[in-house]
Amino acid sequence: MLQRELLYAALGTGFTCLATALGAAMVFFFKKDMSHTMQKVFLGFAAGVMIAASVWSLLIPAMDMAEARGENILLPVGGGFLLGGLFLLVLDRLLPHLHIGSGEAEGLPAHWKRTTMIVLAVTLHNIPEGMAVGLSFSVAAQDTAPGALAAAAALAIGMGLQNFPEGAAVSLPMKSQGISSRKAFACGAVSGVVEPVFGLLTVLIAGSITGIMPWILSFAAGAMIYVVVEELIPEAQLGEHSHAGTGSVMAGFLVMMLLDAALG
Repeated sequence: MLQRELLYAALGTGFTCLATALGAAMVFFFKKDMSHTMQKVFLGFAAGVMIAASVWSLLIPAMDMAEARGENILLPVGGGFLLGGLFLLVLDRLLPHLHIGSGEAEGLPAHWKRTTMIVLAVTLHNIPEGMAVGLSFSVAAQDTAPGALAAAAALAIGMGLQNFPEGAAVSLPMKSQGISSRKAFACGAVSGVVEPVFGLLTVLIAGSITGIMPWILSFAAGAMIYVVVEELIPEAQLGEHSHAGTGSVMAGFLVMMLLDAALG
């Protein structure tokens, strides 16, 4: 059974990783950097998708699993959610990284190249995404109901839709700073590799400890919400006019909600 779960998780996270690489490949077709408005739209859309995915694809299934086992949902769901946010907080404080458009690095002091720290910033975003998609497909592999795999596919599609512009948002600014197209593409594509890595690792951990799945699902949700509140929404709201960022958050939430309703 574990081999099937890992296979499903590899396919799901492989798709989202590919979407990031395809987005990064836009560096070969566009000569100019993204406008600030487009960056706000892409960041806001990603935030909306992640909020909806956290609720419908992670927290609600975690509650259902806990109830099915006769457990009180407060501890595994609430506790896992808080641990996920704390995990990303620690990574955010420790890992040196630099957000696109920012001149000041975050995390521990490090004399790393600017491109390396920009890639690490996006990598932080992709860790909970990989966990979420991997877990969703792992659950689908265990569930014989016809809608289980469709729900996992809906999550992967939603994540892929927001990973495509995210890959472009890494590679295009790098090219505008004088970095070669090939190197800019490689940096954008590499930022998505963390998704299958963390997706498969999470499935292995969840599969080795029985009864931990509600904790892990809510953990991924907490990590995703941390990314949304700490990074994506503030960056989507930068500047005097924030209507583009606000509208794109709502659009991303709506798209993910409709995908889950239609397929899940």
